[in-house]
Amino acid sequence: MRFVPTLPPLTGETLESLSERLRERGEPPFRARQILDWVYKKRARSWDEMTNLSKDLRSWLAQTFDLIPASLLYGKQSTDVTDKLLLELRDQSLIETVIIRAPQEGVGLEHSRKTICISTQVGCAMACAFCASGLAGLKRDLSAGEIVAQLLHVCYREDPLTARADRELASFDNIVVMGMGEPLANYDNLIRALTILNADWGLGFGARRITLSTSGLVPKILKLADEPLGFRLAISLHGATDEVREKIMPVNKAYPLAKLLPAIRTFSEKHGRMVTLEFILIEDINDALDQAEHLRDIARDLHAHVNLIPYNRVEGLPWKRPSIARQERFADVLRAARIPVTLRREKGHDIDAACGQLRLRTEKDRSAPTPAPA
Repeated sequence: MRFVPTLPPLTGETLESLSERLRERGEPPFRARQILDWVYKKRARSWDEMTNLSKDLRSWLAQTFDLIPASLLYGKQSTDVTDKLLLELRDQSLIETVIIRAPQEGVGLEHSRKTICISTQVGCAMACAFCASGLAGLKRDLSAGEIVAQLLHVCYREDPLTARADRELASFDNIVVMGMGEPLANYDNLIRALTILNADWGLGFGARRITLSTSGLVPKILKLADEPLGFRLAISLHGATDEVREKIMPVNKAYPLAKLLPAIRTFSEKHGRMVTLEFILIEDINDALDQAEHLRDIARDLHAHVNLIPYNRVEGLPWKRPSIARQERFADVLRAARIPVTLRREKGHDIDAACGQLRLRTEKDRSAPTPAPA
């Protein structure tokens, strides 16, 4: 499912594609780099800001491209300094982008490490039983320009218009493609977007600081292994046996562990870097110690890092997070085997940080009938 906008977003153009459009108009090739410099380095938010371009060229650009194909509907900040941005696209679809801060000793909050979690689809078709993103199904894929626009909105939020001196630097430290949607199901748009984010004429963001997460689309993992850019890979495992995984992740029927684990190994060997296994801990579903033991064996075989994530409650779903004591017992099984493991603590619970919740709540409010006047 693909939305065709009235004007293509400028944020979906590469240096090569924009140069070709300008060449057809009779413009010199260097204009493309000038324009992209305004977008990604100077963070221009209107055509009129591009003062070294002629009025005629700016007029043509405004008639040809959508500068930023998303607008900020609103942002919410939690008590643990996690921000969630709700963005509206041109067809009024809603997507979520999350800013996760990690406060560091000796520096102010604004200088602490920031990880940006971005979305790749409006909704999701994977139907994972615990996830808010797929509750309303998949509406459509995001275009490359819509994916890129999320990072620019973070830059706008982090760099006020008065702070132009800092705009040469990205306003964040890591990108995780773990928001709404299955990233590898929107493969071509995703790779184009990340190429734009990585390029020196784009945001210039290092590929090693970009992590892609997948529920386990084996053919696309193998395709990703052949990509020249060295993105990191995270696997949303959430079950260490087929029996448990199939209860909560329908994708496991098509790509069970016997297919998934060799694909992960292929990626890891080709790129020479550690893969992360994401494991959401859900009470009485996958938090038993036998699951910890199976996960330990998988992680040891793959030389993988494990992220244990206590479940974030989702309105309308029955799942709960285990007690802290049970979380620690699970983690201790991995620690005892010297598996690198991170047990995350809750982030953004008070702002519905589990992906898809804020979008669904807003869409529900929009569709509610307007009360009749008294």
